[in-house]
Amino acid sequence: MYHPSGNETGAAAGSATALLEPAAGDREALTFQRCTWCGTAMYHRLLCPVCGGSELRTERSAGTGTVRHAAIVHRNTPAARNVSMVEMSEGFVVRGRVMGPLISIHGGDRVRLTTAKDPVRGEPVFQLLDEPYRAWS
Repeated sequence: MYHPSGNETGAAAGSATALLEPAAGDREALTFQRCTWCGTAMYHRLLCPVCGGSELRTERSAGTGTVRHAAIVHRNTPAARNVSMVEMSEGFVVRGRVMGPLISIHGGDRVRLTTAKDPVRGEPVFQLLDEPYRAWS
């Protein structure tokens, strides 16, 4: 009986198998799923939230997006950290961390994906694209 090793991959990224494994050279890339029936983009789902379809293909994100919500969390960490909901340019929303001063991260800020990973939760890490111009407060 033949047992494949753990190093072999079952299907290539981009197939309709809903696998979230990126290609060998794209370990830093953020992958998402797109429904083949309605075209809805989503992040880590088993079924499409719009039509309920199960035929999802894996795609690679461009890595740019907009912060929709940012919060400062003090729980279960030695220091305060940022937790943000980022709407990617492809249309899906992902939870991650934005690098920078915690006070300067707001909704509407444009961000770009970095190659770093969050040491606490392993979530994607983003950096601000533009220096925020805020009114005097």
